Amino acid sequence: MAKRSCEHTLYAQAVHRTVKERVLLTGELRNQVDQLWNSFWSGGIANPIEVIEQITYLLFLKRLDEEQSAAENKARQLKQPLDRQIFPPGKDSRDTPYAHLRWSFLKGQEARAQFKLVDEHVFPFLRTLGGDGTTYAHHMRDARFTIPTPNLLSKAIQLIDLIKMDDRDTKGDVYEYMLSKIASAGQNGQFRTPRHIIQLMVALNAPKPTDIVCDPASGTCGFLVATGEYLREHHAFDLFATEKSRRHFNEKLFHGFDSDATMLRIGSMNLLLHGVENPDIQRRDSLAEENKDEAGKYTLVLANPPFAGSLDYESTAKDLQQIVKTKKTELLFLALFLRLLETGGRAAVIVPDGVLFGSSNAHKKLRTMLVEEHKLDAVISLPSGAFKPYAGVSTAILMFTKTGVGGTDNVWFYDVQADGYSLDDKRTALLAEDKLGATPRTALAEADHAKNNLPDVLKRWGQRDGAEEERPRTAQSFMVPRAEIEATGYDLSLNRYKEVVHEEVVHTPPKVILAELKALELEIQEGLKELEAMLG
Repeated sequence: MAKRSCEHTLYAQAVHRTVKERVLLTGELRNQVDQLWNSFWSGGIANPIEVIEQITYLLFLKRLDEEQSAAENKARQLKQPLDRQIFPPGKDSRDTPYAHLRWSFLKGQEARAQFKLVDEHVFPFLRTLGGDGTTYAHHMRDARFTIPTPNLLSKAIQLIDLIKMDDRDTKGDVYEYMLSKIASAGQNGQFRTPRHIIQLMVALNAPKPTDIVCDPASGTCGFLVATGEYLREHHAFDLFATEKSRRHFNEKLFHGFDSDATMLRIGSMNLLLHGVENPDIQRRDSLAEENKDEAGKYTLVLANPPFAGSLDYESTAKDLQQIVKTKKTELLFLALFLRLLETGGRAAVIVPDGVLFGSSNAHKKLRTMLVEEHKLDAVISLPSGAFKPYAGVSTAILMFTKTGVGGTDNVWFYDVQADGYSLDDKRTALLAEDKLGATPRTALAEADHAKNNLPDVLKRWGQRDGAEEERPRTAQSFMVPRAEIEATGYDLSLNRYKEVVHEEVVHTPPKVILAELKALELEIQEGLKELEAMLG
């Protein structure tokens, strides 16, 4: 009976979780982050990554307390026991109550007491969060507290306490904004993909509870978090119906690779806050290490990897070079995606436009492979401002299924012209929050489509075997047969197939123009004669 009650609680909790749309930082929140950033710099921490990491730990601790408070409130309302307790009852090994490690207690202490608690109790607690041997313990075991003075910590706590954390991924927005302040961030490629683009890619693939999902360039784990949110919204009961399904969700469904230890910790934190207990988040250089142990393991790959240019052949995994001989990272990542997927596995990945029409042998070979040896499902062109202010490069979402035996009959193209936000560096929302994203809470009016195409992308994706087949090439979306793509040398750029309707311009016949000029000339001559007569 108690087990069924717990399952009912989990089910109720999952049903009431909705996929929230990402809201860009407000001016007020930007100012708060700026103040906090400046406090760290003036306090003596000059390494920007270290600043970000320390701020993230504190944001994480604050969110942990809010998660437990929400669980406690729900338990009281339902008159049921807590289904998840982050801060356990009792005391730690140094005889301090775990309740004193909570943000709500910590923020009320004086500076020196805060410093002692964080240094001697909070960080040891964070390093073991989730239990020994878990992903969190593994990536948090070398987390270091480096804020140098009690006064700086106290100021950071005060400012962080002002940041509203209602959206479960707000800390990611804070992190992304901080990355924008680092000159090297664009070279490192360490930013989150806009949340509404992530949610579109997840919704297009409609993950199932039985999927095994991988992001081989996971960063802050935004794709994995969004997958979990989608599953909670659409398959809530199935996720937790049995012990086997619960373990699959918490331990076998989510996989991420990243070569940056900081990203691994932040990604692990992000997933924990979203209720995934022990995901597989590994430190791995996806392009440099052999992938034989990972080959064919995953049913779904979701990724927006950093495209940093070229690698030396010597530093590139040999199994990827066997698929395509190239130094280009964008092509190597595509080869990696094919390597990771099981037969029948599907992928939604972001690529720079150059992949779609590049003329090198490697570019052509990979495009040919996707079309002829596997099943290329869609090319969704994104507006060039989608990743501003961090990058202005034009990109597209490639959707494909690994088959090994072909299967491409038609490829669906969609020209996304608006994603709900302005396409300048400010990326201002063009619609109310409830009308943003691929699955807005409020249905869009016809006029709203011009500002947010994403719901239409999702709708028409489901009509590829019906109405979309009849759409003209002048429409925003259309189908292109495999044979036509082959005839173009496997060019996958949307503009190669899109037809543009030009308005007919009616020109005046030359003879009419000449007659009008002669009449004008006669008027001028008559006027000159009259002027001469007046002058005598």
